[in-house]
Amino acid sequence: MKKLLVLLFFAFTLVVQAQSEQLAQNYFDRGEFEKAQIAYDELLKAQPNNFVFFQKSVECFQQLSQFDKAEKAIQERLDKYKQGNFLVELGYNFQLQKNQEKANKYYNQALDKIRKNANEVYQIAYVFERKALIDYALQAYQIALELEPKFNFNFQMALLYGQKGDTNMMIETFLDESYKNPQNLVMIQNQLSRFMIEDVDVSFNDALRKSLLIRIQKTQDIFWNEYLSWYYVQLKEYGKAFIQEKAIYKRNPESFANIVNLGQLAIEENDEAAATEILGFVLENTKDLDLLIQSHSYLMEMKIKKAQPENYAAINLELDNLIKQFGVSPYSLSLLNLKAHFVTFNLKDAETGKTILKNVLTMPINREQIAETKMELADILLFEEKFNQALIYYSQIESDGNNNPVGQMANLKIAKTSYYKGDFKWANHQLEVLKAASTQLIANDALDLFLLISDNTVEDSTQVALKKFARADFLLFQDKKQEALAAFQAILKENKGDAIEPVTLLRIGKIYESSTDYNAALANYKQILDNFKECIYIDEALFYSAEIYNQLNDIEKAKPLYEEIITKHEDSIYYVTAQKKYRKLRGDKEI
Repeated sequence: MKKLLVLLFFAFTLVVQAQSEQLAQNYFDRGEFEKAQIAYDELLKAQPNNFVFFQKSVECFQQLSQFDKAEKAIQERLDKYKQGNFLVELGYNFQLQKNQEKANKYYNQALDKIRKNANEVYQIAYVFERKALIDYALQAYQIALELEPKFNFNFQMALLYGQKGDTNMMIETFLDESYKNPQNLVMIQNQLSRFMIEDVDVSFNDALRKSLLIRIQKTQDIFWNEYLSWYYVQLKEYGKAFIQEKAIYKRNPESFANIVNLGQLAIEENDEAAATEILGFVLENTKDLDLLIQSHSYLMEMKIKKAQPENYAAINLELDNLIKQFGVSPYSLSLLNLKAHFVTFNLKDAETGKTILKNVLTMPINREQIAETKMELADILLFEEKFNQALIYYSQIESDGNNNPVGQMANLKIAKTSYYKGDFKWANHQLEVLKAASTQLIANDALDLFLLISDNTVEDSTQVALKKFARADFLLFQDKKQEALAAFQAILKENKGDAIEPVTLLRIGKIYESSTDYNAALANYKQILDNFKECIYIDEALFYSAEIYNQLNDIEKAKPLYEEIITKHEDSIYYVTAQKKYRKLRGDKEI
């Protein structure tokens, strides 16, 4: 009983303390520094050795310009603990009073503490960093390293160089640390990637590329080829990454899987030229059955994606020949599913598609392959407008998926099925959850559809226009482009000036674009740019227009469109791609 009472008392004390700490922080965040100072003093009475509470208490004095009280509190701590970090605190208190000479005196005394005991660097450098005293923090680390060469502060120092604006030193320090401690590679590359994305004038990207190229030339170590390949992938320059991967493969044939993964990335980013080159290399250099089938499947997917009706017979024959070559088995699953999709959506032969997939489900395939096949079968049932049967399969996949990407994709398709049926309330219920999906593509698609339904429900509570739009979208899903085009054009005619107009223009533009009628596509995008400048589809209209002009080699018309995305739509999902393409069109030099 005594033990239980002690535990209850201890738990109660922790709760009260947590609430007091939160209250103090709330006062501080709101700028109520007198109340915050009193609250932190109470906390310090309970935990006199708590450095965080002490720092906050001192900051409250400083915010209230009570520098004498702050100095007294810091001096008492320094006298008691004799630690160099309190010298930094004293110096900073004088710096706030514009007494830089006295501040520097204490800062240098803190550095002297490190010279006497290198282990003091951790606390002293931390406070220098916290006070944004970057040069002193760097000095602290450098002094400690001279005394104890086994110390490693490369990561911290690289970040400080970055804060200081010395990007060359940051790059060199990060690269040294990457090579010395490969276990930190991912963490370092995440930092470099952030700078690469934020760099508008390309100076950082050029400096990083130059440094990597110099290291490749000096050492011939494939570590740097891999690094440069990673660099190009961040910029979505897959052809250049492929050059590095080929160099790695010649010296290390075990790295072949990286080339296949690179090909898949190029496909996902619609870099068809790079993907075709990469997968062609795979087919020429491997006898691995899985890789051969995978590469052929990716190449066929690209062919189907851009195919016009006059190409369908040749593609169908090529698929048949590949299935004949590799046989009907679990190994050729990707080809079989692709064949089923093609005959259904392109040749409009759903029965043959279903027969292929039902035969696949009788094979000894694993759980993931079953989900993939069921997803394709559900898509075919949806194509046939057998909504409830399709929902059964999607629900099975979602239930078995445990919120993994496959399960989330099934959930998205459940929402889309409800949307196609006109059940917008249930669709938005599903989409609300999916907006936070782990896969960015699913999250983006869910958000787009959620906004489409929400925006067109506010203005039109009867959802008449939205129901017509959903039906036209369903025709697009069925790959009935001409019927879909006619349906969207009817919506434009009947709902002029309504909220649904800009997204309808966007859909019409994409249909024309898919049939290579670029002038008609551009005309629809231009209507959005001219008449709906505040709508949420403006960045898409800009990007799609820029892409068409880029494809037509009309650089002078493409450049300002990409530039507008960069300068006015930083939150767009097209921002990074637009930035890269704008730089290329601007003629930025490659090193």
